[in-house]
Amino acid sequence: MTILEYLSLQPFNTFGINACAHYFCKVQSKEEILHIIQEELHFYSKFLIIGGGSNILLCDDYDGLVIKNKITGIEVIREDEEFVWIKSYSGTVWHELVQYCVQHNYGGIENLSLIPGTVGAAPMQNIGAYGAEIKDTFEELEAIDLQTGTSRIFRKEECRFGYRESIFKREAKGKFFIYSVTFKLSKNPVINIQYGDIQRILQEKAISHPTIKNVSDAVIEIRQSKLPDPKELGNAGSFFKNPEVEKSVAENIQLEFPAMPKYELPNGKVKIPAAWLIEQAGWKGKQVGHTGNHAKQALVIVNYGNSTGDEIWQHALNVQKSVQDKFGVLLEPEVNVIK
Repeated sequence: MTILEYLSLQPFNTFGINACAHYFCKVQSKEEILHIIQEELHFYSKFLIIGGGSNILLCDDYDGLVIKNKITGIEVIREDEEFVWIKSYSGTVWHELVQYCVQHNYGGIENLSLIPGTVGAAPMQNIGAYGAEIKDTFEELEAIDLQTGTSRIFRKEECRFGYRESIFKREAKGKFFIYSVTFKLSKNPVINIQYGDIQRILQEKAISHPTIKNVSDAVIEIRQSKLPDPKELGNAGSFFKNPEVEKSVAENIQLEFPAMPKYELPNGKVKIPAAWLIEQAGWKGKQVGHTGNHAKQALVIVNYGNSTGDEIWQHALNVQKSVQDKFGVLLEPEVNVIK
């Protein structure tokens, strides 16, 4: 393991921001991350752990140590007649894990196909799409305390999962290195096709009894049709969370916009699609300088080339302010903004 100096992070973040890390290293084993914790971290003023770099916005050069997680692997740790427990190491590409499970007919995460990033980031964000979230199949994770180097097991309840939230984005933020994640998957999958787009594609293909592979393929098709490929156009997927508002707020908005889509939640609140709010505020397809909101999905802010992280962040703040001014709803960033 080598620690490099003054390395461009452009290849390591999907926004394609050409920020520089003062120090940079890759870790490929538990032994290497323990070496970093025990022998190196005290030399640096701060540090940043990155996986796929698909949910970060680098607003400036990073004056610390950037640790790139390359600890990969997938293994079956136990199974019975109904379920299988899969352990995946945190540097594994998320979609590779999904493909592995689909190929073996292990059901539960097929609706999360093609979400960018690594396995370690999945529980941090409680990633979700098309009626599924990580917490639905999550069993436990092993994390390494970045102060002591000791390992700790976090069970589901300890992770405090919420909507794109977990303990690792709040009080435990920056305190642990997620080493592995274990999922409990079904050998007799229950197909989840509640979303209309999935149903539409299956109908178009005349698939009346879909398998989890059919669902995965449909999700991939939907994502590829709506979302820009970061290799071609820098982005971090959905920039903002879908806001959850009081029912009275939603009703007031709907008086002026009767066609507003909404989803009533068990907690009595109402979820409004952030993409709809942003589009109504006039940002869909709008480009300002080197950045803008994607023409097919207003929720995605893109780097049209040579944009700085600070420029993208300022654009995001402008979008946030205009939505708040128009609707009285404050959009919360889903992307981890690093200043």
